[in-house]
Amino acid sequence: MTRTLRRTAASAVTVCLALSLTACGGGREYTVPKEACGVPLNEKVLEPFLVDGEKIDVKGGSVIETGTDTRGACWIRVDGKLVVNLQVDKVDKLYDPMDASEEFRFTNRAKMEDLPFAGLGALGDSFSMVSTDCSGPKADYLIAYVSVDGEAGGDVAERRKNIEAFTLDFVPKVKKTLGCTT
Repeated sequence: MTRTLRRTAASAVTVCLALSLTACGGGREYTVPKEACGVPLNEKVLEPFLVDGEKIDVKGGSVIETGTDTRGACWIRVDGKLVVNLQVDKVDKLYDPMDASEEFRFTNRAKMEDLPFAGLGALGDSFSMVSTDCSGPKADYLIAYVSVDGEAGGDVAERRKNIEAFTLDFVPKVKKTLGCTT
């Protein structure tokens, strides 16, 4: 082999090896959106649910601007896999997530204590529900539901902590966007 041919072959092998390692190494090849579902996102509290992948999609409408509808929903997916599901219902009263009628939503339901806003909350292994006052032009009360992939966000205890952190960041942003006065 000539010297030039060896250099070219060595460069080609190096490039191929680098590309194959990048493809096999996983990682995130997508940019996290600054907003989803009509609400600004805090990447720090969303981080635990973001899996490695190439593409992140936000589907559904705004959880805020639902027109005459009383419900808005949005899904965040990575490479087609659902990682976070958000839903906001505008309702006429405060619903208790610890009521027996809401039990079906949860695995290992526990009351969320000391919410930093008026309301009631419950937390499960991959789901949270918060019912809160709004008293705004678009709603009297609202219910926010956060559901995550049951395998993302660490072990169960860590995932629950992460869901709670995301929920406590999300709900005040929803209230602010809706123009809630309480």
